[in-house]
Amino acid sequence: MSWIEEIQEDQATGELAALYRELIEKRGKLANILKVHSLNPPSLKHHLDLYLGLMFGKSGLSRAERESIAVVTSASNHCDYCVNHHAVALSNYQKNADVLEAIRAAEDFSKLPPRTRAMLAHAKKLTCAPDEMTQEDLQNLRQQGFSDRDILDITLITAYFNFVNRIALGLGVEFNEEEMVGYKT
Repeated sequence: MSWIEEIQEDQATGELAALYRELIEKRGKLANILKVHSLNPPSLKHHLDLYLGLMFGKSGLSRAERESIAVVTSASNHCDYCVNHHAVALSNYQKNADVLEAIRAAEDFSKLPPRTRAMLAHAKKLTCAPDEMTQEDLQNLRQQGFSDRDILDITLITAYFNFVNRIALGLGVEFNEEEMVGYKT
């Protein structure tokens, strides 16, 4: 649910109906953040392609690292919808409650391993102060063992979640407990 008109699954036709069917078959249900694209099915398709490529495609970053970036970026933007979705996903990989809370809070990374700390500090800075980014920021990531491809992926995932957070916040995409359950893992 959002602040704009949305086409529900039982009302979808053509390309939108096919996209909905594919999503439900693969994911188990249709997320509100995707349904908000229903008035523009090509945007939904492009959004999905980008999401799947960044979050599930080949990368030097683990799934846990990618979900951590998603949570920190979303927390920095105060996007409860995305924080909640991706914290649930992250909890499939990260079992330490203190680490999960530090990532959800996006404030104190001091107790995290140096590699994770550097990656998340980078994502937060890119989100909150993109005009202050420097070459030294990239060097800090390299010193933690990130390749230039990894740095590109960190940047793309951070940028993607800034994009999605603005969709969720700008269109009032609703978060509720029902939204969190029923997805295939």
